[in-house]
Amino acid sequence: MSVSVSSLCFVVLFSFVLSYGEASHKIYRNIESIPSSSSSSSSQDQPYRTGYHFQPPKNWINGPMIYKGLYHLFYQYNPYGAVWGNIVWAHSTSKDLINWVPHPVAIFPSQPYDINGCWSGSATLVPKGKDIVPHILYTGNNEANQQVQNLALPKNLSDPYLIEWIKVPQNPLMAPTSTNQINASSFRDPTTAWRVRGEWRVIIGNRKNHRGQAILYRSKDFITWEEAKHPLHSSPKTGMWECPDFYPVSTSSQVGLDTSFIGKGTKHILKVSLGDKGHDYFYIGKYIPKNDTFIPDGESVDSVLGLRYDYGKYYASKTFYDSVKHARILWGWVSESSSTTDDIKKGWSGIQAIPRTVWLDKSGKQVIQWPIREVEALHGETPSLTIGADLGSGSRIEITRITTVQADVEAVFEISDFRKAEVFDPSWTNPQLLCSQKGTTAKGTLGPFGLLVLASDKLEEYTAVFFRVFKSQEKYVVLLCSDQSRSSLNGDNDKTTYGAFVDVDPVHDKLHLRSLVSVFSILNFDKFNLYFFFNKPLISDNHIEFN
Repeated sequence: MSVSVSSLCFVVLFSFVLSYGEASHKIYRNIESIPSSSSSSSSQDQPYRTGYHFQPPKNWINGPMIYKGLYHLFYQYNPYGAVWGNIVWAHSTSKDLINWVPHPVAIFPSQPYDINGCWSGSATLVPKGKDIVPHILYTGNNEANQQVQNLALPKNLSDPYLIEWIKVPQNPLMAPTSTNQINASSFRDPTTAWRVRGEWRVIIGNRKNHRGQAILYRSKDFITWEEAKHPLHSSPKTGMWECPDFYPVSTSSQVGLDTSFIGKGTKHILKVSLGDKGHDYFYIGKYIPKNDTFIPDGESVDSVLGLRYDYGKYYASKTFYDSVKHARILWGWVSESSSTTDDIKKGWSGIQAIPRTVWLDKSGKQVIQWPIREVEALHGETPSLTIGADLGSGSRIEITRITTVQADVEAVFEISDFRKAEVFDPSWTNPQLLCSQKGTTAKGTLGPFGLLVLASDKLEEYTAVFFRVFKSQEKYVVLLCSDQSRSSLNGDNDKTTYGAFVDVDPVHDKLHLRSLVSVFSILNFDKFNLYFFFNKPLISDNHIEFN
């Protein structure tokens, strides 16, 4: 008997390149944004650049907020090259989180406490009388190459663009000393602060020997900070905790919560970026404000630290509360797969992933993420395609009407027969390894099936996104993979395969897949072909319907 994936429906929505106003910046106050006429080549001269992710036209990038109706994105930027170094706080604003306008550098090295770099931090909106004043806490690398925490304030509150920023004379506000014994080389990335009973709290990433920890500080005026006796949380053998994030989520609603919200029906998310692993991990748990402790739920532990936001290239993420949409918005930094040599040659490296709305699922054990609705405004005038098909064993269906390098693809897979699902081996605990071992060329009974995107005409190059379904005792295990092993003919590129087990019951729920496709530097052709495929040893007819 042949096993087919039936009732396959997918929608392909077109989007076109947007101008971000050439979001490039130079380093010092007397040198503002680089004019677009001289800062970079046109998009026609750079076929590998993404069209709808935030990125400056040149060089290397790495605390968002909303203020007076404008979204502000501050990001780590190297104005001198496409590699890490010479870090400043670049600044752009947007009305919709998609189209961005560049501004002069907000914070740059100028004082002994930050002369060797202005590193990551966060913005907090602080009530001051009738005003709401944005406060930026950031890490400075001082003249002794020690990491200290500093504060910058907007010079003109009536300016919604917040062009100019001033550093307070009390800097540095938090610093390693002989008394606190804080590791001066691993003390960085203050979070957005939250307030409990009139007193502010903030956590800062740290490493003590091999233990990662979130050092907690308290302040009544946002100037004088006192270190707590214990960290908010720590974990052994996790190394440095970079770019921590801490925020509440509702257990009963998708509505986002202000960072300072504390009440019934909430849990908290503690997220850290692990430099040793290159991924962002998080805990779901309970915050106890009385003694400022965080207790992770036992179910949230997924590996050495916790669950992961993303199983691909995604790092140094940061959320903010959107008070207009009442949503929690997540940003993350994505590095290309190209080599440092190629980055320098092409003159840029790094993008910001499309912002995502995040909320807690109904079980309270996982975070749901979905691209912000504004991305749909990028859909072009070309009509959407809706195609229903029976995808039989060994079949591959090319979608010939797509000739753009960018698309919003939504696919729904429905499986009609599970009886011959491959048995899941309990030793398969590493989904990334399993994806690399059982790639698109494998012959399983239920998979691999999915998409081949950015494919060349003869399939010398493509990126595969696919599912595999296994039988495990009384339930089914769903594996989702992103196979980049054939994404480029360039042998210097990183072609790591990524994967994760998906918490879904394929018997009662259809498998939904949405892919935002945009050309990357690892791809070197002007258009892509899109295929749906189902690799399986059994051969059967397939029926295709175009609606």
